[in-house]
Amino acid sequence: MSHNVEHLHDILGEDIVDKVHAKTLSIDVHIDVRDGFNTPDNDASGETAGQFDLPKFLRGGLKVAVLATAADPSPNTEEGRKRARQQVETKYDAIRRLVEAHPDKIAFAKSTKDIQAIVESGRQAILLSFLNAVALGEDVSAIAQLHERGVRLLGLAHIGNNSFADSSRPNAAFGDASSPAGGLTPLGRQAIAELNRLGIVIDVSQLTPEGVAQSIALSKTPVIASHSAIRARVDSPRNLNNAELHAIARSGGVVHIVAFAAYIRDRDGSHEAFVKEVFEPFGLKQGIDEPREVLSAEDFERFQVGYRKFSAKRLQFASLVDYLDAVDYAVRLIGIEHVGIGSDFNNGGGVLGYAHVGEARNLTRELLRRGYDEASIAKLWGGNFLRVLEQAEKYTTANS
Repeated sequence: MSHNVEHLHDILGEDIVDKVHAKTLSIDVHIDVRDGFNTPDNDASGETAGQFDLPKFLRGGLKVAVLATAADPSPNTEEGRKRARQQVETKYDAIRRLVEAHPDKIAFAKSTKDIQAIVESGRQAILLSFLNAVALGEDVSAIAQLHERGVRLLGLAHIGNNSFADSSRPNAAFGDASSPAGGLTPLGRQAIAELNRLGIVIDVSQLTPEGVAQSIALSKTPVIASHSAIRARVDSPRNLNNAELHAIARSGGVVHIVAFAAYIRDRDGSHEAFVKEVFEPFGLKQGIDEPREVLSAEDFERFQVGYRKFSAKRLQFASLVDYLDAVDYAVRLIGIEHVGIGSDFNNGGGVLGYAHVGEARNLTRELLRRGYDEASIAKLWGGNFLRVLEQAEKYTTANS
């Protein structure tokens, strides 16, 4: 790989970009599914306001979308867990309906072999992931049910602590400690062993530094971060510090850089504007009040609309240059074999030129422009993730 070619795509032409993008088995390792996805009012078979739908998926030429059946931040109570489980089920059903409606275009994958076969057939693949173990309650055996469904990547935490792990962003509204010293709970340690047994890749994004270290130490296979960025560039607990990046690489794992403007480029005043425009109109204190818990259903819907509008417009201050700067940083620090792409679309975004899955080709263009060769692009765009998934598969086969 060389970074000396500043305008390679201008010299070689867009046909070269098309050729490389078409050849590359590209995988976005984390795309969220929002509430209301693929419903009559938001039919994902057609163009929607979201960052992932079938037309965008096809137009962008992405080969594999890893769709997260994730639970929103919820209190770790019986009611919160029940609501989280229902949300996960609803999202899975929405994805299933989309796949079943278009068998000639997309298909579920449950293995590296499935991915290869689907792509070779001229279709695009959907692989399922899961995020936020609050939806599991305290039931480790529920992980096997997710595996049967097709989940092959699992992260234990999102915003807020749960019975399996502490979050890098504890939620005061749920009674979480402001700076949890712990990482994985005893249930979380059991979950690591169960994930290894089943051949599910462990996702350490959103965990505390202690949780990341424990996951790496306990896992028999490499771990990944599916949607994280660089704390040395943007100082957020949501990002990974250099020690964590090195540790993931030493495990043989991969750090997938998130395409979320707030975490790849620091900008003075953005957080203050976010609080003023999104939270204050409802009398909410960000980080203390949980909107779903304290607002009426009508006001909560208005809050979500405001959140999405702010994310789509005001946070679009990063560019593909900023995104590739973060990728470059990680590549220089831990090596090309340990870096990948995980957009966090539908919860992230704000990168001009890579605003949704339909613009995936633009990322290939900019990688070429920076001098990444085809082999390096293939590693970044999915080859590294496939290596880790295959290692998880081999472990479960050897130990079953």
